[in-house]
Amino acid sequence: MPSKTLKLNAILFLSMAGIFIIDQNIKMLFVDGFRYYTECIDLILVYNKGVAFSMFSFLDEWLKYIQLVLILGILVYVLSLKKLCFAMPAGLLLGGALSNIYDRFIHGGVVDMVYWHCGFDFAVFNFADVMIDVAVVWFLILNFKPKLCKS
Repeated sequence: MPSKTLKLNAILFLSMAGIFIIDQNIKMLFVDGFRYYTECIDLILVYNKGVAFSMFSFLDEWLKYIQLVLILGILVYVLSLKKLCFAMPAGLLLGGALSNIYDRFIHGGVVDMVYWHCGFDFAVFNFADVMIDVAVVWFLILNFKPKLCKS
């Protein structure tokens, strides 16, 4: 029977790798020229030099290194908790974050493609951003409802 640490590492790595691979494949469709337009949502190609809503774009090349340090800190923190219930949301968060940082190294900015403009204009975002948001909500639920996390 595998140890709890082995299970945690496996869930963390597989979810992280899965999100990274899915996100990069979606992004390559757009880098290769795919576009689609509707009344409410456009699927376009945008390179975001900052983070959400292009904040911190003034940090330029430093941003990707700062993000790498933050990701390493999150990884160390989650592994130190040794709680199995944090493995999946951590994998979602780290997979999405690593995919976005990979874009910064390869494309000079994060590849974003979903543009909502129905009723109001929203920032252009990608699959990794959604997974990061899901992970943050999941972490908040686990922290505010500790009974859900027994391991």
